[in-house]
Amino acid sequence: MTIQREKPSGSNAYDMLLDAIDHGDLAPGSRLRETEIADRFGISRTPVREALKRLEQQGLVSHEPHHGAVVTKLDYREIGELYFVREVMEGTAARLAALHATDVEIKVLKEMVAADQDYIDHPAELMRRNKLFHRQIHLSARNRFLDDMLDNMRVSLVLLAGTTLAIPSRGEQAMAEHAAIVDAIARRDPDAADVAARKHINNAYHARIRLQAELPE
Repeated sequence: MTIQREKPSGSNAYDMLLDAIDHGDLAPGSRLRETEIADRFGISRTPVREALKRLEQQGLVSHEPHHGAVVTKLDYREIGELYFVREVMEGTAARLAALHATDVEIKVLKEMVAADQDYIDHPAELMRRNKLFHRQIHLSARNRFLDDMLDNMRVSLVLLAGTTLAIPSRGEQAMAEHAAIVDAIARRDPDAADVAARKHINNAYHARIRLQAELPE
């Protein structure tokens, strides 16, 4: 009996490329040759071409003279712009979560904060759990238009090389900031939730600047 395997689609290739960028396997500035990517993932060039076009439309892939397609590298100004928008949107999401989160969702957020304490010294895992934490707040905000904007922003965030949670003491500080956000949400205090979330992102931006200064050119 012959098993028919589903041919990789442009969507599959997109997910694999996005994951590779997100995990640092394809760092900002990396050249993206269709043939090499196809060989790497064991797929044909057609879905790779479709995936690269989609990533280019999202700003994750750009073209450089004499290099061709590369993973976009954000400059200092663009990083600042991204964090400014993130601060506004995360603050809004926390504000709305304080108004709309159910008791069960608040309990889940508290459990996430408590569980994350075990991973403060494990930056890679803490980064993954950090994304889940923020995603839970976004879902609890109950605003589909804000969620769409946050989804687009999440894609752009993969261009930030490394994780600020690897900076000494930043993991512990970030988890304390998460606890403050959840406390404000649990108290149904939208103003405090907004302020706590903005402070969290502002501190992350400060840490990002420090990390960026240490990264090799």
